[in-house]
Amino acid sequence: MRVVVVGAGAIGTVLAGSLAVAGHSVTVVVRPAYLERVRADGLRIEDESGTTRVRVTVEDRPPLDGEDLTILAVKTFDLADAARSLRAVLPLPVLLPQNGLGVERTADAALRTAGWSDPGRYLVRAVNSVPATALGPGAARWGGHGEILLPAPEEAGKAAPHVAEFQHLLASAGFGVRLASGFGRELWRKALVNAAINPVTALRGVPNGELLGEPYRSESLELLHEGARAAARAGFVFADAEIDADWERVVRFTAANRSSMLQDLDRGRPTEIDAISGEILRTAAAHGLDLPRTRAIVELVTARVAASSPRAQPS
Repeated sequence: MRVVVVGAGAIGTVLAGSLAVAGHSVTVVVRPAYLERVRADGLRIEDESGTTRVRVTVEDRPPLDGEDLTILAVKTFDLADAARSLRAVLPLPVLLPQNGLGVERTADAALRTAGWSDPGRYLVRAVNSVPATALGPGAARWGGHGEILLPAPEEAGKAAPHVAEFQHLLASAGFGVRLASGFGRELWRKALVNAAINPVTALRGVPNGELLGEPYRSESLELLHEGARAAARAGFVFADAEIDADWERVVRFTAANRSSMLQDLDRGRPTEIDAISGEILRTAAAHGLDLPRTRAIVELVTARVAASSPRAQPS
């Protein structure tokens, strides 16, 4: 299979490297500033068995034709630009493994501006739980294969024919892939947990495991339960015991991890707060629901990003 992976952060590196090792022809698209570095070094993946270097084709723009599948493995704040980079590419199936909600809407709008007449025929959403930490462009630490959820074909709309293609592709590289009925609920499940874990760890500067103790535990669980109120208004009801168990499992499994939002703040980069907590707030507002703690933490993270932006620094 000929695969284009746009993005060489944590997930992009792990997916691209694993697919190449499995025998697929992989092209990785990186920012122009990183092109020569990643070309020279290849992809570097660290895991418990050591370090693996993988050679792939590296470009600073997607190939014009001849490919079979595309994975947009960028964060949500780069998704629109990444989708628009497919302007000259004939429409082909696109996997969206981003965190957050409203991802398909963002990709669809961007692809329409790129000249795709009906992007919904090609977009396949995924819930990604592959544990990976970025170490630099084309370099990642991999904590195990993890699981990737795809929508059951009957829930994938016009893109249903492409679900099996991505299922087979990812499974061939050793990833656990599951087709999920009630896929919308799974998207919300992950968004709720992310909205509870990521902003607290980012603002407090602590690894995920610190959330098991106070005061972080209470802060995180309050965000979790507020988000669940918005989910219920959107038609996805979660009992407290269910989402508390989800939260506990993820925090313990990722206890040593520094969340991606914390890593982004550390590097002075944008975060995915808008696609996670911001989307939860917009859902709540559409149903006349106020989420004061969620609103406050979105404001705090947004202010921290603005303060760390080069444009915000004194000259």
